[in-house]
Amino acid sequence: MSDSEDDKPLIKALTFSFGLDFEQFTSTFITLRQHLEVVPYCFSSASLILRSFLATSPSQLDILSSISHLHLLHTTYTSTARSNERVKMDDTDTSMTDLNPGVSVRNGPIDDDMDVDAPTTNGNGIKRKSSMNGKSYKDATESEDEDDVPLTKRRRTSKNKASSDSEDDQPLAKKTGRKPPKVTAQQIGEEDDSDIPLTKKLAKEKAVIEKKAETQAKAIRAKANKTAVKAEDTDESDVPLKKKVAPKKKTNGVKKEGSSDDDKPLKKAPAKRAATKSQSATPAASAKKGKKATKEESPEEKEEDDEEQYRWWEDTAKGDGTKKWSTLEHNGVVFPPEYEPLPKNVKMRYDGVPVTLHPEAEEVATFFGGMLNSTHNVENPTFIKNFFGDFKEYLDRTGHGTNAKGEKVKILKFEKCDFKPIFEHFEAERAKKKAMTTAEKKAAKAEKDEAEAPFMFCLWDGRKQKVGNFRVEPPGLFRGRGEHPKTGKVKTRVKPEQVTINIGEEATVPAPPEGHKWKEVRHDNEGTWLAMWQENVNGNYKYVMLAANSDVKGQSDFKKFEKARELKKHIDKIRKDYQRELKDELMANRQRATAVYLIDQFALRAGNEKGDDEADTVGCCSLKFENVTLKPPNKVVFDFLGKDSIRFYDEVDVDPQVFKNLKIFKKAPKKDGDEIFDRLTTSALNKHLSNYMQGLTAKVFRTYNASWTMARLLQDMKAVGTHAEKVKAYNDANRKVAILCNHKRTVAAGHAAQMEKVQDKIDAVKYQQYRVKQMMLALDSKQKKKKGADWFALPEGLDEEWMKKHHEDLVEQERQKITKKFEKDNEKLKADGEKEMKPKELDERLEVATELEKKLKNELKTKKVEPEGKGPSVEKYEGQIEKLTARINNMELQAEDRESNKEVALGTSKINYIDPRLTVVFSKKFDVPIEKFFSKTLREKFAWAIASVEEDWEF
Repeated sequence: MSDSEDDKPLIKALTFSFGLDFEQFTSTFITLRQHLEVVPYCFSSASLILRSFLATSPSQLDILSSISHLHLLHTTYTSTARSNERVKMDDTDTSMTDLNPGVSVRNGPIDDDMDVDAPTTNGNGIKRKSSMNGKSYKDATESEDEDDVPLTKRRRTSKNKASSDSEDDQPLAKKTGRKPPKVTAQQIGEEDDSDIPLTKKLAKEKAVIEKKAETQAKAIRAKANKTAVKAEDTDESDVPLKKKVAPKKKTNGVKKEGSSDDDKPLKKAPAKRAATKSQSATPAASAKKGKKATKEESPEEKEEDDEEQYRWWEDTAKGDGTKKWSTLEHNGVVFPPEYEPLPKNVKMRYDGVPVTLHPEAEEVATFFGGMLNSTHNVENPTFIKNFFGDFKEYLDRTGHGTNAKGEKVKILKFEKCDFKPIFEHFEAERAKKKAMTTAEKKAAKAEKDEAEAPFMFCLWDGRKQKVGNFRVEPPGLFRGRGEHPKTGKVKTRVKPEQVTINIGEEATVPAPPEGHKWKEVRHDNEGTWLAMWQENVNGNYKYVMLAANSDVKGQSDFKKFEKARELKKHIDKIRKDYQRELKDELMANRQRATAVYLIDQFALRAGNEKGDDEADTVGCCSLKFENVTLKPPNKVVFDFLGKDSIRFYDEVDVDPQVFKNLKIFKKAPKKDGDEIFDRLTTSALNKHLSNYMQGLTAKVFRTYNASWTMARLLQDMKAVGTHAEKVKAYNDANRKVAILCNHKRTVAAGHAAQMEKVQDKIDAVKYQQYRVKQMMLALDSKQKKKKGADWFALPEGLDEEWMKKHHEDLVEQERQKITKKFEKDNEKLKADGEKEMKPKELDERLEVATELEKKLKNELKTKKVEPEGKGPSVEKYEGQIEKLTARINNMELQAEDRESNKEVALGTSKINYIDPRLTVVFSKKFDVPIEKFFSKTLREKFAWAIASVEEDWEF
């Protein structure tokens, strides 16, 4: 091939695309050679040209000729390959048509005969540096040039290191995870007589639900298109397109016939976001996110009744980025009381010697001494190390301590410190408080409420709103969650000089404590916080916000779930796109698609970067080499510290292409500490998602998947029976959501003991029923023949030894009941100014317990139970037995529910991820009181959901 005129455009294009001049073509050929090794279209002729070319000293003409030839080969193959879907990474068909949706396989295997060929590529990235792994969160407006570099130019090869697949199958660095126990069929309300593995059942169920989601998304868009076409035929069709303004969409969340918000076309999110307004360099901006503007009231509106005034959910005007209030008045915050030194006879001991400490150091000693009963903390080596490190700083600053003679005692070793005297002092104080009379407790509470009353409410645009956390946190020891590296460190006392107040410009600024001043006073009407300060342990900012039942908080929840509802209109396109991009030529796109797959299918959190002094928690985008173990053909083990330093350990079956991608992303020279998704950041991922829908981020998938799954399960449910049975049916559906969406929790330390207590209560009611049956038999001995001997037998699991112990408990309970009643009666007499009863009266009342003891002993001896109650009869006893049977059934249902929930976070799903309106729909549809699902606090938090929907509402 010669350097003809026809070749010049091609040569120019190549030179421009690589950004090289003629002298740099040698390095270009090295890159091309790597490219040909990466992708499976290595033509023998191309390889020969490269080998022969690099073995010689090529002239410029040879360079141009060779590169033209290679380019033509590449172009020819690429165009052919793209017409046949995408460029394939290997010879195996990895289509996702038969893929089981993401379900944890800790519950049992999902049988699959898929073979996975060894990938022919790797995803090695540029070496990262520092603890932050070189990540950079760029603004949305900045271009991400690195992500635009083709896969072919990003690869790094290691000539000396042989390719091996064995490292992918190694367990996580000496860290063996305890697998969660298999979830039983009963946990999700299924019978256990089926041979189909539970995970396969759930996977199939999830596949059906996802198919419905795809169908509905297409139907919604089709309707929207019809609406748009119809709109063009109206009289407005003559108005220039650029002058048309789409009407604001209004909805109260209730799906009305003929006016569904699903029928309206979606406004496509812009590719670029407007820069966030920031008036000052403080973390306060984080508090602004997700809040809704409060509508300023007119005089006419003020005359409306309270119910109409607070129905904010009927006005869905957007509030982000706008002012949240016009006027704001409040009284600041409540500071904890100053430290009161211990009595002189209570001292910490060091090496057996009582030591007097400076008040500052003594206060820190009380933090530890007061919690010796919390063995989970005080026996934790990290907790002890951090506490004693901070304690020594206080000791060094205050001169350590002195003994009884006034001699200095230097405290150097934790092992010689004895905090028991402090603990015993606090235990005595707690006992005194517990022993207070009801009147004293009421008086103390009334005094406290009176002191805090001015801080409990604020005036937000003239409306009285409850403040959530108006108390400044007291000093103490930081505990943290999970394996937090800073557990045990001292949380210092917050002073007014650290607190920033946010209040209306016209309002009176609350006065700081005497002798102090506020750090700053602001008038940020785009913020929903009233006060803030920075704590010393993690450097986090703490905010005083409105209560959960306030308008602002309710609007935030409402918007969160509405955003999840909006996602249902786009979910099919998102899934289709990431399935296609799992085989993308660009490494950045392939990593992004894999991450979205994991976030969507397995509810992984996106994750953010962490500094050296932060807990090493991990999310999807920040997964490291050691957090992922691959087990062919397509099983992946995740093991990492997730949110709140809680360990996430799970085995899942993934799509074969995802498995291959993860294998590529883990290839050498990557090692422990390197990131799996080294070409992806959370901000870049969220920027990509926002192109589908305004405000869409990775965390919306968790809310959407939980709510959509629950909606489909409730839609197909036919709950029948008692309230308890209906509640269990609801909980079974909730549990399926938690399992499918990976909402797990660790088993509570006291779970086994709690279940024993529950079983004891059930056994006690069964025994009570047994005694009633024996009374019936004492009245009519013929009942034994009529009902059968087994009907009157002692319940299974109970024996004479159990009965003896239970009788002792019954007698003790009776004594306590009598004693408490006596004390309460005496308190009332004292409060009324009357003479109190003498102890002799109590002794006389306790005779009832003594008589009960004798009676029960006689029952054990004679094996007979004498009839009790007024006018005993067989009919009355049968009625009692029937009621006790219903009570036992309810208690057993509740026990089964509790046992099933031990590792499934139903509360997390119900409160944070499942749209509360779905629970309201279930309550109204099946006539179950909402109190069965929401506590008083949650009913206040979700008042908007309870008031805004009926049983025909759809997510």
